[in-house]
Order: sequence, then structure tokens, then C-alpha cells
Amino acid sequence: MKYCLSILTFFFSLSIFAQSKINEDSVFIRQNYEKYEYQIAMRDGIKLFTHVYVPKDAAKDKKYPLLMQRTCYSIAPYGKEAYPTRLGPNRFLMRDKYIFVYQDVRGRYMSEGTWTNMTPHLASKKKKTEVDEASDTYDTIDWLIKNIPNNNGKVGQWGVSYPGFYTAAGILANHPALKASSPQAPIADFWFDDFHHNGALVLGYFLAYPVFGVQKTENTTKAWYQNQTVRPQTTDGWLFYKDLINLKNAEKYYKDNFFWQEAMNHPNYDDFWQKRNLLPHLKNVNHAVMTVGGWFDAEDLYGPLNIYKTIEKTSKNYNTLVMGPFGHGDWARERGKHMHNHIYFGDSVATFYQREIEGTFFKHFLKEKGDGKTSLPEAYLFDTGKKEWRKFDKYPASTEKKKLYFHTNGKLSFDEPNTDNDFSEYISDPKKPVPHSDNLRQMLGFTPRNYMSEDQRFAANRPDVLSFQTDILTEDITLGGELLAELFASTTGTDADFIVKLIDVYPANEPNHETTPQNVMLANYHQMVRSEIMPARFRNGFEKPTALKSGETTAVNVRLQDCFHTFKKGHRIMIQVQSTCFPLFAANPQKFVENPYKANDEDFIKAMIKIMHNKSFKSGLKVEVFK
Repeated sequence: MKYCLSILTFFFSLSIFAQSKINEDSVFIRQNYEKYEYQIAMRDGIKLFTHVYVPKDAAKDKKYPLLMQRTCYSIAPYGKEAYPTRLGPNRFLMRDKYIFVYQDVRGRYMSEGTWTNMTPHLASKKKKTEVDEASDTYDTIDWLIKNIPNNNGKVGQWGVSYPGFYTAAGILANHPALKASSPQAPIADFWFDDFHHNGALVLGYFLAYPVFGVQKTENTTKAWYQNQTVRPQTTDGWLFYKDLINLKNAEKYYKDNFFWQEAMNHPNYDDFWQKRNLLPHLKNVNHAVMTVGGWFDAEDLYGPLNIYKTIEKTSKNYNTLVMGPFGHGDWARERGKHMHNHIYFGDSVATFYQREIEGTFFKHFLKEKGDGKTSLPEAYLFDTGKKEWRKFDKYPASTEKKKLYFHTNGKLSFDEPNTDNDFSEYISDPKKPVPHSDNLRQMLGFTPRNYMSEDQRFAANRPDVLSFQTDILTEDITLGGELLAELFASTTGTDADFIVKLIDVYPANEPNHETTPQNVMLANYHQMVRSEIMPARFRNGFEKPTALKSGETTAVNVRLQDCFHTFKKGHRIMIQVQSTCFPLFAANPQKFVENPYKANDEDFIKAMIKIMHNKSFKSGLKVEVFK
């Protein structure tokens, strides 16, 4: 009881501290900034609603750079006399003073035009009516530079999540005044980010569709899509989602939701999705970019890693990567003792990032010389096992490529299998799927979050989940960089999903930390480090699905997103394999149909799935081990 009260006291004190900072910042903003509202015309005549906050001491002899965020999530509060409780990416930059700019993107809130998700980039524009986020960014910057007094001619931009996409797309504006961009948790491609993972539908986003799938009918300061909001009559997420194993049952909710209908009608990586892929356009970037992500970001982990890697390959600009121990966007808010789900990663981790990394980046390129000598490394990465920041002069860093092989009786090692016919098997039933979490309340969140580091013991003993683990480690092993599971599988069905999870198994005597919730036991904790899904129908390419041949052993590669994690001496490395992960991912019927989202009830079948691990078929996980 005493332990429980101390935790409650800590979080209560933290909330009071946070509120005092908010109040303090609110006063500072009103005392130091003047607010302006503009409708800025784009080249096609559409006007985008924009807030500009100018330091009151700005003058001809004291000019400030512009720092901009473009968003689909509203730039509230609206009204010249209404001020926000914070400005900019963080409070350090706010107090250092910049001209902060916020804009509702095309078709959202107070801006004119028509909204589309992940606006396709037009590499060649021949008419004024041909616009995209890059052109809107260019036109906005051009207007600001010419019309906002006492700016120093330099512009930066940032954004988290969808605003991170607008930042990344805005990189392509190539305006000469644009000197620094920081896409944070940016979406790069909806086939791999957010709404899909490798083309598998992320059903865990189901409650978010109204935000993205309803057009407004007039300029408004209020959320117009709320009449389509689904309000489950239960706090039990499993109870709500089990009705959606067959997605035909979702029609009663989203018959008129254009984005849901687009998803249901485009089950493959066709032109609709391909033209929303930003990565092929990120070439010859001519200004500084700092891409930021979180190792436990359930929404956008693909985006930051691949935007950084793409720019690194295609451009000669200043380009750096920051990956911390964060969930989605958690670096933007300080929480004191930094936790992801149950796991503690250190004190004031967000503050360190904001002050030492983000603040340094923008100040150097917008207020100082901007010559690239920032003292920041090429990659600032957080080791989620050792729980410490590391600096690297290149990424991926120098590693040794190895493979963790599956063996009989759930063994896992770097030694190749030497048996002839060994395999492990399980029966997968899409009508009784493996849950992705045992947190039923969190299943009903706006988007999934905690599962990215969640304890996987709830799955370890299920008959439809295979678990392979090493012996107790006698020394630390650091895995950093790319992960690729090579599976050799057969099924009695004609389609299947494969979910692969990399897990850190804590020692049996691991003590709880002072921050550990009372009902959690870290002894033998199975902390998920990374996981990913791969629909076997896309094993030969995402454009055209291919059925599996029943009973035939087939190679299926599952590419997981990068990690940087030290498995400590005394821990074990575990890999789990399964074929359902519900309701995070929509259930695969396991009978091949052209559009699994429109499958009939009889298409959902049980299947016996075998994972081979022998001399002929060496299933396992390719990893990069730090030397």
C-alpha cells in the first residue's frame, strides 16, 4: 500500500509541475508575442488560413527567423486574442524567440480547398492548377518572407506525425529561404506506415477513420466529422472488435467514409497507394534535415527510418537521424521519469532531446552560421536495452551480419540447424485469433500505442504461437540496424499472414523498478523489442497478390523495422511467430480471395501451419550485431 501511494504521489506531483509550466508558458507567450491571422493565397487561388506569432521586440535591428508547422489537425485556438499554451517544437525554442507560423492545410478547418490523404507529389507542374504540399509550402514561405516584417530571411519547418508528413513533403518546396526541416514521426507511405504494415490493414486504427475520411462543407473552427465518430458501448476492446473479424460488418459504421471505402477498394499496392509514396521524390535535397522518430512508435516507425535513409542516398545535404525511446511523438512532451508502457528509460529524456538536439539544430541553421558544424552526430540513437544515448558518425553503423536460427524444442541460436526434417507447427484460426495485447481497454484507443514494448507472456504459451529462445546470455549482445526474418513455411490453407516478434526475456529474478506499476512483475518479463507482419500473398510483390499452394513449403521474408537494443548478460533473446495478431491487424481469412476485406464468412478457415528449421530450410532472423 505504501508503494502504491508513493507512485500516486509521484504522478500527482508531476501533474502539478506540468500544469505550472503550462501556466508559466501561457503568460510568457502573451507577454512576448503578438498574434496575427492571414488567409494566404496559393498559386491556384485557394487560400490557406495561417496564424503568425511575432516576438514583440522584433525590429529592423532585431530580426527573427520563421519556424513553421503545417497541419491537418487544426491550428486552434482561433481568434486574434486567443493564444495557445505553447508555441513551437519546445519551450526552449519558444523562449529563445522565433516567428512561429501555423497553417491549416488545404481542405481542413479554416482553409479552403479539397482535402486528400497523403497528397500525391507532382514532380512536374505545368499548370497553376497543379498543386501539392510542396507547392503550398513554397507559396506560403514566399508570402511570409515578403509580408512578415522583421524576419531574417530564413525559414525552418517541423511537424510530428501527419504534420511530419507535411514537413517531409515541404522539403521538396526547394524555396531558397528554407534552411532547416525536421520531419518527426513522419508518414512516408500509407502502405507501410499507419494504416498498413506491409500491406496488412491496421484495424487498430478503425476508430480514427472519421478524422481522415469526411470532407468539410465550409470553413470551420470545429471538428465537422464527429457525427461519424464510432462510440463503442463497452470498454472491452476485444468485445467490440470481434464483430469486425469479417470486415463486411464495418459497412454499418463507414458506408459514407471516403477513406475507409478507398482502403476497402484498394487491397493491393496499386496506383492509388503508389502515388502517395513520398520516398521516390526525395532527391537532391538542398537544405538541412533532421528526421526524428521513436523506437516504440506504433504509428510511424517506417517513415523516419526510410526518409532519413532515402535522403542519405540521394542528396549531399546536412542529414541527420534521431531515434529515442519514445512512443508516437512523446519527445514533444516532458514527463519526468520517462516510461513506455511499463518500462522506465531514464529521467527527463524528452528535455535532453529538446534542449541539446532539437534546439541546437534549429538555432544553428536559422540563427547562427548554418555551416553544418552543429556538434551533433550523423545519428543520435538511444539503446533501448542499456537505456543510454549513443552517437554515430554513420547509420547503419558498422556491424557483423548474423542469423538467429530456429531449432527443435523452441531453441534459438546463432548455430545453423543440422537435422533433416525438423519443423514446428500450429493451428491458426482467424475466427479465434491471437490478441495483439492483453490490455483490452487500450484496444479502444484512437490508435495503438503500448503494445510496442508490451510483455508478451500472454502469447508465449498459446498453442497458436511458436516461441524460440536462446540460452541465458553470458555476455551483452547489441542488435542495431535492419532485421529480416527468413521463414520457410507451409499451410493447409492458400493464404496466411506471418507475424514475427523479437523479444527481450528478463531474468527470473529481475527486481521491479520504483516506477513499475504495482500489478506488473519484471521478473521473466517478455519485453517486445520489435515486431512486424507480412501477408504471404505479397511475398512476390505488393502490386499483385499470389496464393500459396496448400502443403508446399514456401519462402516468406518478413522485414522488421530497425532496432537498437542491447540484450544484457543474464537475459535471453526470444522470437515468436504467429499468423494472427488481432485486432491490431485485420484477420486474414487464410483462404485466398482477391479482396480479403470483402471475404465471406465461409472463407475464414483454420489452417495447420508449419515453420521448417532444418538443413534444407533454415528459418530464422537475420540481424546486425555490434562488434
